[in-house]
Amino acid sequence: MVKKIEKEYGDAASYLKNVNVPMASGTTVIRPTEDDPLLSPEDQKDYRSAVGMLLYLVKHSRPDLSNAVRELSKVMSGATNDHVKLLHQVIKFVLETKDRGILVKPNKHLGVTAYCDSDFAGDKGNRRSITGFLIHLHDVRIAWKSKQQGAVTLSSSEAEYYAVSEVAMELKFLKMILDFLGVHSDELMKVYVANIGAIHLANNASTGTRTKHSDTRIHFVRELTQGEERLWKSNL
Repeated sequence: MVKKIEKEYGDAASYLKNVNVPMASGTTVIRPTEDDPLLSPEDQKDYRSAVGMLLYLVKHSRPDLSNAVRELSKVMSGATNDHVKLLHQVIKFVLETKDRGILVKPNKHLGVTAYCDSDFAGDKGNRRSITGFLIHLHDVRIAWKSKQQGAVTLSSSEAEYYAVSEVAMELKFLKMILDFLGVHSDELMKVYVANIGAIHLANNASTGTRTKHSDTRIHFVRELTQGEERLWKSNL
């Protein structure tokens, strides 16, 4: 897929030099207004095709592209020249890091570890937060996601807890797969969280009026942490 991206879009992104990240921190793709000039139908088709190829890489071997490609995919039917410039940056980064991927090594240790974080009110358009997580089986990344949260949260702790609930659901599904395959481990699944407030929500018996709208997620995670999962404070 990288070769196909290079063949079809490499020349268009060749004007960029020394691209060290797929997208600058804090960048938000803003959907165009009625007054913004859109790409021509043909250029819009090329934009969708390029983002589709990048999504393929994200799904199979490039978790480091997840957040940038999620942003680009917000304007699949209404991109502008500014969005194309961001697309070119991601493409240039891919071409300069084409040797990256996921290395899988055999190992008898099968402990599951997850890392999750959130960008509170990170979408400047609707102020919804962004969830990001990585799940490792031993040292191998087996699942990852960058996703806009489904509701507006009122604090960074709530946004973080929303992210924890997303990774908890993924871990529950993963455990079902491992059990089906006959893969068992005596170790607890560990979830590393950057926000101590989210850990407090998981351990606190009362939720308070401020978080009633997210009660179901809170109790879902709380039940899991009483079983085979534990939350840990991350220093990353």
